Amino acid sequence: MLSARRDLSALLAGDAAYLPLPDLESNEARRLVEHLGVGEPIDERAALVVSTSGTTGSPKGAVHTRDTLGASADATAETLGGPGAWLLTMPPHHIAGLQVLLRSLAAGYDPVVVDVSGGFDPASLIPAIDALDGPRRYTSLVPMQLRKALEDPAATAALAGLDAILVGGAATPASLARRAVDEGLTIVRTYGMSETAGGCVYDGIPLRGTEIRIENPDDDGVGRVILGGATVALGYRNLPEHPAFAEPGWFRTDDLGAVRDGVLTIVGRADEAISSGGLTVIPQVVEAAIGALPTVADCAVVGLPDDRLGQRVVVAIVLAPNATAPSVDEVREIVVDRLDRYAAPREVFVLDTLPRRGPGKIDRTALRDLLATTG
Repeated sequence: MLSARRDLSALLAGDAAYLPLPDLESNEARRLVEHLGVGEPIDERAALVVSTSGTTGSPKGAVHTRDTLGASADATAETLGGPGAWLLTMPPHHIAGLQVLLRSLAAGYDPVVVDVSGGFDPASLIPAIDALDGPRRYTSLVPMQLRKALEDPAATAALAGLDAILVGGAATPASLARRAVDEGLTIVRTYGMSETAGGCVYDGIPLRGTEIRIENPDDDGVGRVILGGATVALGYRNLPEHPAFAEPGWFRTDDLGAVRDGVLTIVGRADEAISSGGLTVIPQVVEAAIGALPTVADCAVVGLPDDRLGQRVVVAIVLAPNATAPSVDEVREIVVDRLDRYAAPREVFVLDTLPRRGPGKIDRTALRDLLATTG
């Protein structure tokens, strides 16, 4: 831990440029070293190159400076009520996990680390939370971890003692958020990405120094989300002309959203939209409707090839404990009632878990492949 603390402190000071890696012997680590120019010259302002959570093509690495990282740490502490000690419960080579370490060190406290290399065990939260020594105590979880923790009464009670729990990395279902609040947990839903030094919008409100624009909004105000401000990366390592950073100080996301009364709502991703019978279906909107069913613990909507429709909407669900699988008619009924008939899934698949990538995001490519084979 001493050497890691030294490296992380140097990163915060901007004394060198670092690329966090998973297990050094892994194929992923070798891929990142190869594509992200380890050992090659880099912008003198760079302090961190952090890989995105994409799964196809050459990996991208967002280049951050001590200023972007410092702005993120300062704005986070300000929004949450003050600096404090942080508990790490996720891989530290992703931006969400790395930021937990950096925020704690920036506040002057050693972070407490839970080893999740063998999977996440909610019981491990109890002694780890007890070990936090700051005046305020924080952690960050992905929705899947929060769901598991809420199934363990002792872990839930321990989490309720924290000043704030950031929940991000993937969309947090409204039903899960309500359950957490009902159990006395102080959760903050975050939105951000590697390119913005992690979460830069908390509960729909941008952190100090963050700006939001909506590009080409439709009649409902929904368009592509553009983020700007103090936490935006310089660009991508070895991809200096990438269009996402065409405007200095701004990052063009792939997310669709709207700002209403100053609050950002993310609707879905432009690159995940399903075209079914000539109509566009946003998976996340359908998932929110299906997630309201008490029998559904988790779900993901994708499009499968269809000779007539182009793509047909299907859903994979993970059942709530001791629940019976809902019928296709039940699932379609709630979607038709809340949205429209064209968005209703034509098939329902029950899985033990949903395939994920990065810090908890649904791997829709892997899910489509799995369901195409299953179907």
